[in-house]
Amino acid sequence: MTKSTFDAKTVVITGAGSGIGRSAAIQAAAKGARLLLTDVNSAGLDETVALVAASGGTVLLHEAFDISNEDAVAAFAHRALSAAGAVDIVMNVAGISTWGRIQDLDSKHWRDCVEIDLMGPIHVMSAFVPTMIEAGNGGHIVNVSSAAGLFGLPIHAPYSAAKFGLRGVSEVLRFDLEQYDIGVTLVCPGAVDTPLVGTVDIVGVDRDSPVIANSIGKFQRHAVSPDSAAATMIRGVEKGKYLVFTSPDIRIGWYAQRYAPWGYNFAMRRLNRQFTAILQKATSSA
Repeated sequence: MTKSTFDAKTVVITGAGSGIGRSAAIQAAAKGARLLLTDVNSAGLDETVALVAASGGTVLLHEAFDISNEDAVAAFAHRALSAAGAVDIVMNVAGISTWGRIQDLDSKHWRDCVEIDLMGPIHVMSAFVPTMIEAGNGGHIVNVSSAAGLFGLPIHAPYSAAKFGLRGVSEVLRFDLEQYDIGVTLVCPGAVDTPLVGTVDIVGVDRDSPVIANSIGKFQRHAVSPDSAAATMIRGVEKGKYLVFTSPDIRIGWYAQRYAPWGYNFAMRRLNRQFTAILQKATSSA
């Protein structure tokens, strides 16, 4: 179990322009970390940098690009390592979300999720982890998966394809990197009220439908804040935990899946019926 501190450490954070990534950047900086930040949204990223600076934190480098672009990630890593000399912690937070029934999805929906939510973190790890191994100073990798990386949530198939994949990569690296004193933390958030809630692509459904708007409202009322999720994630790193849940319902579901599978199966079937009814109402009202 590799515990990691943030004080005087150099930390890479993707998805730092909003949500959990922004909160993680601010909280890590408050603990004394030096930051290397990226996000696809340049305006949001600039806002994060300003917030970190206003609180007395240090951002060594920030660049806006798409982490699904392997060359862009490699170029950023080169400049980041030139600016920082070494990296201690890598936090893969950036991602998108696409939901839909399989009959409504096309290959682009699947590919976009996999390219950004799975291959994006792989690009980042491939660019930074070898240098961490070579430096011999240990370190920590944080991969943000999802409840959709644990459970068979309705209409989440493209998102789950990527998040289950990231979970698998993390499970392997958890043991592969132990010999180098590099810890791995897999974060599985449940409901978090981030900008992703407003941008999730629900294929085949009008997001402006009152039925969908009502469902999103219920989700947000149940959700934890990005600050809370980021704080839980950072505590997990500091304690050297592998699996981190940001809300108790996901922890309960995880244990139910493992030790009371009949309960898990019942819950997934009930949830599926609820989602089906919502989609039918949204489609009929369109």
